[in-house]
Amino acid sequence: MKLEQRINGVLPRVTNPARYIGNEWNSVHKEPSSVKARLALAFPDLYEVGMSHLGFKILYQVINKREQLAAERVFAPALDMEKEMRHHRIPLFSLESFTPLRDFDFVGFTLQYELSYTNILNMLDLAGIPRFQSQRTDSDPFILGGGPGAFNPEPLAPFFDAFILGDGEEVVLEILDLYLCWQGQKGATGERGDFLRKLAGIPGIYIPSFYRAHYDCKGNFSGLEPLEAKAPQAIIKRISPLRKEDYPTKPVVPNTGAVHDRAMLELFRGCTRGCRFCQAGIIYRPVRERKKEDLKELAQKLLRETGYEEVSLTSLSSSDYPNIEGLVHELFSVCGDDVNLSLPSLRLDSFSVKLAEEIQKVRKSGLTFAPEAGTQRLRDVINKNVSEENLLQAAADAFSSGWTNLKLYFMIGLPTETEEDLEGIVTLVRRVAGLYREKKGNFSRLRLSVSASTFVPKAHTPFQWEPQITIEENRKRQRFLAERLRRFKGVRFSYSEPEMSLLEAVLARGDRRLAPVIAGALDNGCRFDSWGEHFNFNGWQKAFSAANVCPDTYAYKKFAPTDPLPWDHLHTGVSKSFLLREYQRAMEQATTPDCRERSCQGCGIENCPIAEKSAGELQRQEEG
Repeated sequence: MKLEQRINGVLPRVTNPARYIGNEWNSVHKEPSSVKARLALAFPDLYEVGMSHLGFKILYQVINKREQLAAERVFAPALDMEKEMRHHRIPLFSLESFTPLRDFDFVGFTLQYELSYTNILNMLDLAGIPRFQSQRTDSDPFILGGGPGAFNPEPLAPFFDAFILGDGEEVVLEILDLYLCWQGQKGATGERGDFLRKLAGIPGIYIPSFYRAHYDCKGNFSGLEPLEAKAPQAIIKRISPLRKEDYPTKPVVPNTGAVHDRAMLELFRGCTRGCRFCQAGIIYRPVRERKKEDLKELAQKLLRETGYEEVSLTSLSSSDYPNIEGLVHELFSVCGDDVNLSLPSLRLDSFSVKLAEEIQKVRKSGLTFAPEAGTQRLRDVINKNVSEENLLQAAADAFSSGWTNLKLYFMIGLPTETEEDLEGIVTLVRRVAGLYREKKGNFSRLRLSVSASTFVPKAHTPFQWEPQITIEENRKRQRFLAERLRRFKGVRFSYSEPEMSLLEAVLARGDRRLAPVIAGALDNGCRFDSWGEHFNFNGWQKAFSAANVCPDTYAYKKFAPTDPLPWDHLHTGVSKSFLLREYQRAMEQATTPDCRERSCQGCGIENCPIAEKSAGELQRQEEG
């Protein structure tokens, strides 16, 4: 019986079978025998989560535009589907051709979130691919990883053949072209090590098996030693120009509701705001903007090719696009007034509220603001350059314009946080709720959602040296807020699970000694760790114990600026001296202005238009 028939035989017994049938609108189907290299784009979460990811869509189009190449998609099956697959011995398969994953030349995993790491190993197991890179043979595909997690992939290093640092649009084609060349060489034996040595010569590629980790007598990480002549001491991320022709104007339209089921229009990549806890603001630099005319053309094509009636204007801080108001008006003129535009990230100011009112003519959803901290002192520490007045004025304008649903995002456990800062969150929420009552006379329709996530120190940020608060302290601060916020009418408070935050911090700052922990956690039944109903902290605790690894040493350690870090060999382009300077300024409660509003702040990133403009202005001043 063909694999597709066997799959169809189990679908009546699983929830949401549309996740597994493929054949969606705009999906690309190529005869396997007609292409010379095939890559499975693997997302280690459910279909509806992965289908919302823009990077996934970009790589799918870039690869499939080439006749000799094929990209297909695969997602983590839900637990009920996994059970059926194991019982009926159905290997993990792609959606385009129902090809077993092990028959591809490459499997490329998107590393979006640390709590998806057990899913990666589970997908390899379901595919019949050995977990560890050292156990694979020439008949197995090469396992690649990319995305934010690739900037500290050390906990996953023993499982992967290679990691891609930075933008993937160009480098993924370079990898596949190298593979085609390697395949065509006379006498090529297919020996994996030979291809990996050639692959190491491509900028932005990290081959973890070409390095040995060292630890001192106390068990602290002390550095990586290159084992191959072609293994560079430092791997520098790739930065791609935002070419119009690379943008996915015919994205696959999901068979079932995705988390973000709408057209996505990337305004620009990167961010200059400089929030000191934010990894994305560092790893996606420099800012690269798309031309307004290109955005209008792309938006029209997206709507025409998908049938969507909503376009999400995506970026890390979308309202920072130059003359965003003018762009919105022009998008309406070419897309039509019946199309809904959405801005998922708003500045905390009145302008953003007016802009949101303009774009939400078709369907008025809620507004989300992220003050992050409850006091100005702590907002200065994290370089969140907004004030309490900004928030209150934005909230007042929103209530006056008819909004009743607001979301406020805060963080707890930030460096230097005190009880006064927590009380500041309560005060801010009380004042926002009070503004609603002033405008409306009561709280009857107010829906004020307050979220407090736990600070997780991330690699390549100014706070990478700082520890996370303990689980006990985390719970204490959550109780503090919950007891006070429950008194307010119309306010709903939510927070992250302390154990999840601990695990995220461990994996975010971890090294290779965590690989057996991840494998052990999967063997203990851990998967879909970011989903509260599936999170199994006991399974992780057993895995840590079996591997003789203490999670506290990763999450709760305060690094000295001179300490070697497991990710030091991976370069974002932002200098470590800049990160250290920002860390020191944080401890001094000193802010750093946005490069776009002032001048270049000297982060060290190359090919930055802001730095080039600042240098040009300085030269003109000197010449004058």
